[in-house]
Amino acid sequence: MANEAAVRKLLTDIRACTACGDDLPHDPRPVLRASTSARICIVGQAPGTRVHASGIPFDDPSGDRLRDWLGVDRDIFYDDSRIAIVPMGFCFPGLDAKGGDKPPLKRCAALWREQLFEALGQINFTIIIGTYAQAWHLGKSRKRTVTETVAAWREYMPQAITLPHPSWRNNSWLKKNPWFESDVLPVLRAEVAKRV
Repeated sequence: MANEAAVRKLLTDIRACTACGDDLPHDPRPVLRASTSARICIVGQAPGTRVHASGIPFDDPSGDRLRDWLGVDRDIFYDDSRIAIVPMGFCFPGLDAKGGDKPPLKRCAALWREQLFEALGQINFTIIIGTYAQAWHLGKSRKRTVTETVAAWREYMPQAITLPHPSWRNNSWLKKNPWFESDVLPVLRAEVAKRV
């Protein structure tokens, strides 16, 4: 585990990164939060348009839903001494033809992810949100679909838990999978409460 000064330097370097500048429809603005004391890490896809504008992760309705799922308020959620937030891509990748976010750029993970997680060796509970994060963090233990991976959440405990994205775009998924709210969320909230 790296010391606090080394982690602060790494975060400064990441926040100054412009490696994907030519592939983005805007200036790079890496968004993440971390420290050497956080024991929980939330890993998701990439910032959206609102997060790109504010520089605050999950600063949108998806964040409101995620905080409800976790059972924490904004003060705890944004206390990086308790919770790290490390998306697969640190910059908003732009919109696709259907108006959804493009996938996170792969270069970001290749440049930064391994050294950042090595520095954050104190993390003991990872909340893995969506396809891209599940692919990187679970590797071959990931199931065929997000639904199957989330349904297999017990396999990844107690080190990690798998979630769908908290976006409004997943409202129909949540209605079709009521077990997520009844079975997964109580465990998620209990695990978070133990660590914050």
